[in-house]
Amino acid sequence: MNNHFIFKKQAYLFIAAMAFLFTSCKIEKVAPVAESAKDLTGTWKVIQATRNGTNLIPIYDFSQFSIKFDAATGSYNLINPVPFLVSADGKFSLDDPQYPFKLTFTATGGQPVATAFNYPINNGSRQIILTFSPGCAQNTYVFTFSKSN
Repeated sequence: MNNHFIFKKQAYLFIAAMAFLFTSCKIEKVAPVAESAKDLTGTWKVIQATRNGTNLIPIYDFSQFSIKFDAATGSYNLINPVPFLVSADGKFSLDDPQYPFKLTFTATGGQPVATAFNYPINNGSRQIILTFSPGCAQNTYVFTFSKSN
């Protein structure tokens, strides 16, 4: 009889412990924060340029070249153009305004040209990194732009 009483006591203790466990877990629903749309508005200058991993900055002067984006009109202007993905002003678009992976340039009178797009923050400053292969697939260019003030 003593064993039966101990078994009941253990069963009640087990049930109480399980009830305590199930009621002690608090599940919170956290709503994800909506990512803001990427705003490219402004003038962007080349701060780094590579071709197949080779630094082009010492070889070619990119200091006068910049791209001016106007998000309100969806247009871009090339200032002092250099060999680039497009050679004339036109329209631009992102594949997704909040989580873009691709930037498409459509020069006036030309065909749309898409490029890989990255929009990181580096040392507190927003950058645009474009990776593209104009013409020859064996040559990969990576241009890193920083917003000029």
